[in-house]
Amino acid sequence: MKLNTLLSVGKVLLAAASLVATAAMAQAYPSKPIRMIVPFPPGGGNDVIARLVAQKLTVRLGQTVVVDNKAGANGIVGLMAAAQAAPDGYTLGIAAAGPMAVNPSLYDKLPYNPVKDFVPITNMVIYPLLLVTHPSVPAKNMRELLALAKDKPGALFFASPGSGNSGHLAGELLNSLAKVNTVHVPYKGQGPATADLLAGQVQMLYSSIPPVLPLVQQGRLNAIAIGSAKRLASLPNVPTIAESGVPGYEAYSWIGIVAPLGTPQAIVTKLNREIVDILKQKDVQEELLAQGAIPVGDTPEHFGAYIKDEIVKWGAVVKSANIKAD
Repeated sequence: MKLNTLLSVGKVLLAAASLVATAAMAQAYPSKPIRMIVPFPPGGGNDVIARLVAQKLTVRLGQTVVVDNKAGANGIVGLMAAAQAAPDGYTLGIAAAGPMAVNPSLYDKLPYNPVKDFVPITNMVIYPLLLVTHPSVPAKNMRELLALAKDKPGALFFASPGSGNSGHLAGELLNSLAKVNTVHVPYKGQGPATADLLAGQVQMLYSSIPPVLPLVQQGRLNAIAIGSAKRLASLPNVPTIAESGVPGYEAYSWIGIVAPLGTPQAIVTKLNREIVDILKQKDVQEELLAQGAIPVGDTPEHFGAYIKDEIVKWGAVVKSANIKAD
């Protein structure tokens, strides 16, 4: 047998052996507890979603999935820990819009690259942002609000939990697309931002739905419009910002899951399958929708492309508004 033929046969056998080994690895995985790093404190939306999925995964995989909150520096601390972990499927990271899509433009240097240092698994949920206003604001719908903003540039102030937060960028996106000048006021967290809005110190807030919905229902805040592409079934009477005079406007926060670069494809495929199945469960969907979250559950390839698109989209907003990290 010629040398070239022997080499070709060897390559085929090696590839076959690799496939067998990979399949065996996926079959045996997991054989010990899995750590899921949340780069934010307990109690927030990222933490709630992570714990819901971790609880379901624990049952499906037969191994405990432990949620590990590593907060700090707009999610940098937690994602850095996830990127530096062994790529064996036993450390996963919660990937949110801010740390993955905004931080690359907000900071000159990051200790992780959201595209090159992680393997996407799936985007779990998106949170459309709800624009609410203080009752003293004379505009009662989006078109009236835009007219007021154009009539009085710089007179409307919108709060956010901090510079570079999704609520901040949602406001800057409106400024850019609608050609208005509303003024950002950063706070140290959702609580202080909402408190000042209720006190009338600021006029507007872009927020995920759960923290502000009770205040809307009590008449303490007005729901003006939602940042999703379509109206939500849970808020059918609240129009989208896009249909209210700002075509193309979409503003979401989102929560996905990633693994360190180098994690075997068979393990990524298995985790994707399990998590997507969890997100399809009726009780999970009902719980997520009640929180104002829209279940996604896409492929690793689609999630990876989405992250890249989000980096470009929000990078343009950061640059245009000259946003700096706190």
